[in-house]
Amino acid sequence: MSQRIKGLVNSRRGRDLMRIGRRQAANPGTRQKLQQLMARMTGWSSRRR
Repeated sequence: MSQRIKGLVNSRRGRDLMRIGRRQAANPGTRQKLQQLMARMTGWSSRRR
């Protein structure tokens, strides 16, 4: 499995995905959505215990 991940990271497609991910991470709207999702997920997991 780790070899497949290393292969993806070193491939052109992997570099493209990293570039797209960095661009999305720089977007304030995307960051806010991710923070809301994380808050829901962490709240959800603590309620289930």
